Amino acid sequence: MIAVVTLLVAFPVGYFLKSHLAANVAYSIAYLWAFSYQNLYLMPDFLKDWRDDAGVSDEFPWDYGLVTLAIFLVGFGLVAAGRWVRLRRGVGVPSPA
Repeated sequence: MIAVVTLLVAFPVGYFLKSHLAANVAYSIAYLWAFSYQNLYLMPDFLKDWRDDAGVSDEFPWDYGLVTLAIFLVGFGLVAAGRWVRLRRGVGVPSPA
């Protein structure tokens, strides 16, 4: 879910918003909403497995954390790419008068 939100939101936000800060904040809000929703979706299965193991678990989901961090950082790269394309195309660059 967070990968889909990143792909659908990050580049367009970077392209259409003039402020780089506003684009990063808008992407962060969309990502964090999707991250929270995804965690709520995955939590029941995690708790069921945890209860079945009598609360003893040797594993911490480092791989999940690293993948979500990587997706988050790729999103910032897509925001920057959207901004770069916008500036390259001349959209938002004031013309000399």
